[in-house]
Amino acid sequence: MDEDYPKNQMELEQRFGTEDACRQYLTQLRWPSGFSCPFCQGRIGWPDRRHRWTCQHCRRQATVTAGTIFQGTHLPLQLWFRAVWMVASQKNGASALGLQRVLGLGSYETAWSCLHKLRRAMVRPGRERLTGIVEVDETFIGGVTSGAEGRDGEGKALVVIAAEEEGPGIGRIRLHRVDDASAANLHDFIRQAVTPGSTVHTDGWVPYRGVEQLGYAHIATPLKGKGRTAAVKLLPRVHRVAALLKRWLMGTHQGAVNPIHLDYYLDEFTFRFNRRRSASRGKLFYRLWQQGVQVGPVTYNEIIQKEPPDHKI
Repeated sequence: MDEDYPKNQMELEQRFGTEDACRQYLTQLRWPSGFSCPFCQGRIGWPDRRHRWTCQHCRRQATVTAGTIFQGTHLPLQLWFRAVWMVASQKNGASALGLQRVLGLGSYETAWSCLHKLRRAMVRPGRERLTGIVEVDETFIGGVTSGAEGRDGEGKALVVIAAEEEGPGIGRIRLHRVDDASAANLHDFIRQAVTPGSTVHTDGWVPYRGVEQLGYAHIATPLKGKGRTAAVKLLPRVHRVAALLKRWLMGTHQGAVNPIHLDYYLDEFTFRFNRRRSASRGKLFYRLWQQGVQVGPVTYNEIIQKEPPDHKI
């Protein structure tokens, strides 16, 4: 399927004004080369009047949303299409309250659940790691803690940031929450976020030592005693990303982000930042649907679980 998407909201409403039109679009996205059974990968099947596909090989039935993040949804596809458009078309995204109001959803929990499902679709399976010269540093996310300085951020979440150098600007980024700034956590982040052979630029924090043994060139710039201004000048990209991230969390989400779900907000920020130069909001709509049919299902109970799942960078 060629990249096919609405260019504006009017076109969205005209093209996807029925459940059949939405279902046909999803079918083309999920099975661009024809039906593939989600259970046995059989290639021959047929739909019935209830829009369930029956596999000729295993005789099991499935809908186009089965096995995707939209599995088991009770919302009409038309509402999902409007929700995805709202999330993709607004530069800073949407809050659950805003989504509830615009779509007329019956409860805040429904809107909140929709957004969290879409955030899980914002990480493309098998996405490429960062390359070239990559700045890496950490920042604390959370309320102000009196007296907290440096790496002592009691009561806050520690987030590691990697940002590609792109001339004087910033290329792609990766973000990940870690329990602490230990060598094990920082090295693991770098391995998952940066392509071996690239150059990693950090400050002089001791746990970054040994990065060269992981297959990277390492530039370490000691900052001890030089103050925050020096850190911003020597690692400007990661500090710029940190400032934008905090502004986004406080602006769009009013700072009301539960630490349990922070990983998925980081995914959304990364998705938006890495596509900030896209000339078409419709293309982001297309990408989100494209990735949504590749990501496995998640239930509301799984979303609100107290312990976060293993989360890939």
